[in-house]
Parts: sequence; C-alpha cells; structure tokens
Amino acid sequence: MKEKERLVKPAVELKEEYLDFYLEWKTSGEDMTPRVIKKDPTHFDEMIQSLHDAEKGENLPAGWVPVSTYWLLIDNNRIAGVVNIRHSLTENLLNIGGHIGYGIRPSERRKGYATKLLSLTLEKTKELGIKKSLVVCDKWNEGSKRTIINNGGIPDRDFIEEDGNVILRFWIDTEGNDDNK
Repeated sequence: MKEKERLVKPAVELKEEYLDFYLEWKTSGEDMTPRVIKKDPTHFDEMIQSLHDAEKGENLPAGWVPVSTYWLLIDNNRIAGVVNIRHSLTENLLNIGGHIGYGIRPSERRKGYATKLLSLTLEKTKELGIKKSLVVCDKWNEGSKRTIINNGGIPDRDFIEEDGNVILRFWIDTEGNDDNK
C-alpha cells in the first residue's frame, strides 16, 4: 500500500534518504532547484542546523529573509522533492524568487508529485500568515507552469532578466486554496 505524501522538516534521522536524493540530482547534471539543495551535505548535522536557523531568521546572509524548508516524503521515507517557503519578499524575490521555490528529484517527475508538493506547501504558507503566495518559474518550464496553474496560480506580469530569460509570475490566494488537496 502506498503511503500518503507528506511534508516534513529536514531531520538528521533522514540522512541516508537525503543523501540518496542529493546524489541522484547531483549525478543528473541538472541545475539543482531550489537552491538550498546545492548545499554540500558532507557535514549533515550542520546543514540541518543551518536550515532550522534560517527558519528562525538566524545566521542569514545580509538581505536574506527567513525561509522554511520541507522535504516531500513518499513511500518508505523516500525524499521526492524539496520546497523552500520565504516568509516575506524582498524586491529581488518579488521579481524572480517568489515565496515558494521547489524541485522534484529527476526519477520522480511526471508522477504528480510537484502538484502535490505545491498544494501541501500552500497549507504551510497559510499557517505562516501569507495570504497570497507568489510562485514563479522560467517561461520554458512548462511542467512548473502547469503545476502552478493547477494549484490556482493567477498570472501576473512577467519579469525579464538581464540575459533575456523570462520569469513567469503567478499569485495564489492562499486563504481560498482549501480545495487543492
């Protein structure tokens, strides 16, 4: 029987599962998204502590906002994805980062996990008091665009980076998103 997908905070007890997730993504050669998974997990306990500190707004680089990180667990604690929830928006996050950044490991894509991950994440943003969540993706990323729209994303103006890359921006009414489960 398949376990229900769930979000959990990063934990030392899930080290082996996380290293499996990390190594799969690293060996794929793909860009690791969200950026938090680029952190070297060699000193795993320290990495976990830094994620917990970031949620409390402690030991952050200048100009960074508090951020909550969750892992999407599926069958037998397999980590299928990672999400970051930024508690507030800077000007840069308003243009290219948004409140939510997420990624699904390469072998678990096209199975509905991104849509489920974003749905569960919107419940967390509501708990944080974020009434409308900004979620963004690159214009070329059709899968992410569909995931956002499937979770109630309403298009806003695009943002064009200096290199010409187009960032699609969507707002999701967190308070009115109870039907996306």
